[in-house]
Amino acid sequence: MKISTFVFTFKQGFKNIFRNKIFSLATIATIAACIFLFGLCYSVIENVRYSIQKAETNVAVTVFFDEGISEARIQEIGDAIRGRSEVASVQFVSAAEAWEAFKVDYLGEYADGYEGDNPLEGSENFEIYLNDVSKQQQLVSYLETVDGVREINHSDVTANILTQFNRLLSYVSLGIIGILLAVSLFLISNTVAMGIAVRREEIGIMKLIGATDFVVRSPFLIEGILLGVIGASIPLIAVYFIYNKIIVYAADQFAILNDILQFKTARDVFSVLIPVALVMGVGLGFFGSLITVRKHLRV
Repeated sequence: MKISTFVFTFKQGFKNIFRNKIFSLATIATIAACIFLFGLCYSVIENVRYSIQKAETNVAVTVFFDEGISEARIQEIGDAIRGRSEVASVQFVSAAEAWEAFKVDYLGEYADGYEGDNPLEGSENFEIYLNDVSKQQQLVSYLETVDGVREINHSDVTANILTQFNRLLSYVSLGIIGILLAVSLFLISNTVAMGIAVRREEIGIMKLIGATDFVVRSPFLIEGILLGVIGASIPLIAVYFIYNKIIVYAADQFAILNDILQFKTARDVFSVLIPVALVMGVGLGFFGSLITVRKHLRV
């Protein structure tokens, strides 16, 4: 393809945006509405997923040891556990630390009667935190085979609930994104078809004077890409300000729930959302135009 031909088709595509303002505004509005909804859905889903991940980090598997086990063996068990792929971190809790935590949580001022005594003697343990709670049973099955392990405390109910919720969230995310993409392509296809119908006489003249299919179709495709970039940029700005406002409002109004209600920073969310939304906008503009052009420009 000659550079002059590319420059011509690019200029034509750019001019078409201003030449057909109603069509251009309709396409931009369609893409913007879809990207806006996608941005809101993505932000909500990402923060729900983030909250679940935070909850998962508090789910621990506790391992207690056989009586009389040596410190060297405890160290070996700890090293083996830390080397497993599903383990995020391992914390050793001595009997003294376990008793201090128990006094604070359950006894309070009544702990004075146990001065100098430790009812939890021999309760040294490992608190094991996972990077994926769905792999808890895999870890427990391994721990049951480890020599020196007396007891394993874990919550199947909590792990199953978090795992199922994660799976449900993934399905819902895919469903919402699929619906938005389908609706977007349908609406963009219709708006492009309207634009082609308006310019059918112009296209016919171009064909009569010898314009190739590429020269006729390319301006529409370039126009779709440019409209996609514009249509994606506008809602990204809107979602960014809305997201920041919600974070500030939630932090002020629900300060008591800060330990539970945690949000990802705008930087973390938009470092992914911006490129994804721009690709979606360009893709919707391009493929929406391509489908309609191939259908209506069989001349």
